Parts: sequence; structure tokens; C-alpha cells
Amino acid sequence: MKKSTDGNSIPLEDAARLSGRLAFNILFKPAGSLCNLGCDYCYYLDKSRLYGGREPRMSLEVLESVTRAYIEANDVPEVQFVWHGGEPLVVGLDFYRKAVDFQKKYADGKTIHNSIQTNGTLLSPDWAGFFRDNGFLVGLSLDGPESVHDQYRRDRGGKPTFARVMEGLRMLREHGVEFNTLTTVSKAGEGRGAEVYRFLKDAGSRYMQFLPVVEFVKDRDGDGRPLIADPSDEGVRPAEWCVSATGFGRFMTDVFDEWVRSDVGEYYVQLFDSALSAWCGLREGVCVFGRTCSGNAVVEHNGDLYVCDHFVYPEYRVGNVLETPIRTLMETEAVKRFAYRKWTSLPRECRQCAWLPACNGECPQHRRSDDGKNVLCEGYKFFFSHAAPYMDRMRKLLSEGRAPAEIINTKHIAYETD
Repeated sequence: MKKSTDGNSIPLEDAARLSGRLAFNILFKPAGSLCNLGCDYCYYLDKSRLYGGREPRMSLEVLESVTRAYIEANDVPEVQFVWHGGEPLVVGLDFYRKAVDFQKKYADGKTIHNSIQTNGTLLSPDWAGFFRDNGFLVGLSLDGPESVHDQYRRDRGGKPTFARVMEGLRMLREHGVEFNTLTTVSKAGEGRGAEVYRFLKDAGSRYMQFLPVVEFVKDRDGDGRPLIADPSDEGVRPAEWCVSATGFGRFMTDVFDEWVRSDVGEYYVQLFDSALSAWCGLREGVCVFGRTCSGNAVVEHNGDLYVCDHFVYPEYRVGNVLETPIRTLMETEAVKRFAYRKWTSLPRECRQCAWLPACNGECPQHRRSDDGKNVLCEGYKFFFSHAAPYMDRMRKLLSEGRAPAEIINTKHIAYETD
């Protein structure tokens, strides 16, 4: 791979993107961090502390205001609404019926898309029918087979959730709802990558995202679950449920080996798609692998806007969309500084790394406060070095106008050099 330009300046194409036509995504949190589950590793459960320990639901008045403002602020013909939590289904089906009504009211010729991320335990035939009829893409949180999933994904009473999630998945499939799966890779999944991948395939998932669980915590006053904190805070430590760097690298390598042998073009894994885009010199399709952090803000239930889902802390609050236009907030210096910092704060070792174009330091939430390196660095190096000859071959196939899936018939793959 060819490395990006060294130095602390922002690449010109990124600077142009951040200062050109405004197009961005927002995660809408209609119930804030409110959730019926109590997953050990959830980085959002503690956000209720920002609002006095309670999370009131988004009112219909706020919903209408933010819907109109968001559509108007995007200078693009297609606008994506992403509903997230907490658990976004707790606000009830009527809330989303009104959301769709407001989207139609203010679309002004633009095409509106909706996606929603859910833990699946509240799904019902009514929900599934609504999602199908309104073209919602559903992201289902499913960590793998029962012994992996239930290790850290339990309800508020400590009861396992696997059976309820699988029942929700059955309803989605039965109603023909388009869905993908989001699988967190925690300590519970280490060494079980191929097993988890095969399980997800058997469950009917064709589009998969694997999200490494890396959180920093500090003890709170009294007993109870440690407080998940900003990685730059003093006194933080990696949480006990975190996946190790080597464990994550091997997990994704095991998934890749299963995929590249027989599933290219039939099953899609976000990391592999992103890596192939980097190999082909295309823009990243995933924010965590971008050179800058931009265009993925969060709106809370009361209209508060934060720069990123993983940085919902007081110092990263930009303003309130009911008081200041979204366009104005998204173009503030605070948002731009946050975006630029991902690139300008990269340590020298990262800038000299062969895998920089594919990684770009990954997500800032995973960077250590002492040296700025990503805690998953060795794992990503392990994965990219293993995948490199296959990525080289698929890049060549694409340059010849052929399908990457032809790699399945390749008996031997030799490393290629630029």
C-alpha cells in the first residue's frame, strides 16, 4: 500500500470535504441512554448522568423541529435518519409513525432513508410490519452463539437475552425486513471468530459489522458497575471485558479466512469492504477508518448536539438544535477542531506505518492517553498483514474489470508489490 503524506497538515481532499457542500449524518437518540438491558460493556448507559440521572423521551415537538432542521441542513438529494440508543424502541411505535409523517412533510423532494439499531428484545409482529412497510433497515445487536452473547448482554435483572433476540430475528425474517447484524467483539469472543461468523451466516445475516469492545473505566463512588470514561481522563484503565489487541486481530483474521475462501460477493463484512476500498485508493466508507472525524454527530432527546456518539461528554457538546440551526452547529470551529484532531494527533509511528491508509489510527476513543497509539494497533497490523495478498489480488481483479469474488477460485496467492 502507498502511505499518506507525512506531517501535521490536513490532506487537501479532507479539508475540501469539511469546508464544501454540507452533508452529514446524525444519530438520533429519542430516548437517550434509556434501555431495557444492562450490558456490561455499554458505553451509553452512563449518559443519563448528564441529565440528572433521568432520560425523558423526545417529545413530538422536538421530533418535528429536528426532522425539519436536519433535512433542510443537508445539501444532498438523499438524507439518512439513523435511530439509536440506548434502545430506540422504548419510545413506542407511534413515535416512529409520526417521525415518518414529519419526514414526508418536510422532504421537499429529497429521498429519505431510515435505519434503526436495536437489541431485538422488544420486537413484535407490529414492529416488523412497520419496518417492512416503511423501508427501514434494521441493525440487530447479536454477539454470536448463546454462550458468547449472554456473557455480557443481559437485561436489567441480570437475565440472559439470547433467546429473546433470536425470536426478534425470526420475526424480522418472517416479515421480510431488511436487516444486518452488529456484533461486538469482547473478551468473550476471543478465539471464536470462525464460530461466530458461521453462526451469523446460519442466522441469516448477510451484512455484518464487528465492533471491538474497548472501553476505559474508573471506579465510581460506592459499589456497582465501573464508570465508562473518556480515554483522556486521568486514572482510567481498560475495562475487564475488553478484547485484547491480539485477540481482536486473530478474531477478524479467522473470520476473513472463512469469508475469502467461499463468501466473497455473497456475504459482506464492513471491515473487509473498508480495507478493499483503501487498497483501491478510494475514500473510506467507515468513519473509524477515516483520516478525520466528521459528519457523524449525535442529537439527544432534548436537542443537544454532540460531535460524536463516543464523545458524549460535556466538553464535546456543541449546542442545541432548537436554539441554533444544525447547519451553524455543524460548521462551528469546535466541530472542525474535533475532526482535524484525529489526523494531527497521530503519533510518528502511525504516520510511518505501512497500514496507515487502511487504518488512519482507527477511532480516537481507542487511543491511549500516554503515547496516542491505538490500543488495538497490534491486532490491526496482524489482520492487515494477513489480508494483504488477498486484497492485492482483489484490487487487481477490479482493475481488470472482473469481480473480486473470482478470488475464491484462486489456488495460490502471492504477495504483490506496487
